[in-house]
Amino acid sequence: MTGTLHIEASRGDFAETVLMPGDPLRAKALAKKHLEGVRQVNSVRNMLGFSGVFRGKPVSIMGSGMGMPSISIYAHELFDYYGVKQIIRVGTCGGLCADMKVGDIVVASTASTDSAMRHHYRGFKGDTISADGELLKRVQDKAAESALHIRTGNVFATDWFYHPDDGFIEKVQKNGALALDMESAALYALAHQHGRRALTILSVSDVIPSGEHASHEVRQNAFATAIEVVLEAILEPGSAE
Repeated sequence: MTGTLHIEASRGDFAETVLMPGDPLRAKALAKKHLEGVRQVNSVRNMLGFSGVFRGKPVSIMGSGMGMPSISIYAHELFDYYGVKQIIRVGTCGGLCADMKVGDIVVASTASTDSAMRHHYRGFKGDTISADGELLKRVQDKAAESALHIRTGNVFATDWFYHPDDGFIEKVQKNGALALDMESAALYALAHQHGRRALTILSVSDVIPSGEHASHEVRQNAFATAIEVVLEAILEPGSAE
């Protein structure tokens, strides 16, 4: 069998650095916009993956699907079989701060979760796990240098999109979370487990306190030029060692 159970690519088809949006169509759009020499390396279950070059350096971009179980499958196979050294989730989130706007950028220095998956991975301190500190600092420094405004802090990763607890939003707001997503905690746990690096960078697609939300088209084309700032930061010499 070439590849893994869920990825048809051969070893060597993926770069050591992988950007991972949830939506495979966003992966396609990002690859087309930001990479040169793009080739598709995965289409199994339509979870599209692409490899190419950004300013002379190899980069891959692949969808993860929604939720921690889905990203866990793909991140595990990328780390374990393909030798990927760092995965940067570039997804969307629900913003929890009243002054947020659609399109604001949130960087998850930590991810918290109430998912049972946290009991089976190393690296959690209670319900919280940290991003890779060096990747985080590189992105913060490059964002400051580029005058890109980002918010850095805790993101709460939940298994529920439609949460059955009516008080859930208020609880995570009181605990200081900046945003909600459904993947970051599992990605950080897998990076700890495999001795690799991970960071989550999110575009606010829904502002929960105000009810503002992005269209499907805006979600699919999230980040605009912020991706280039991220790539410049994470591809600096030594960032994948």
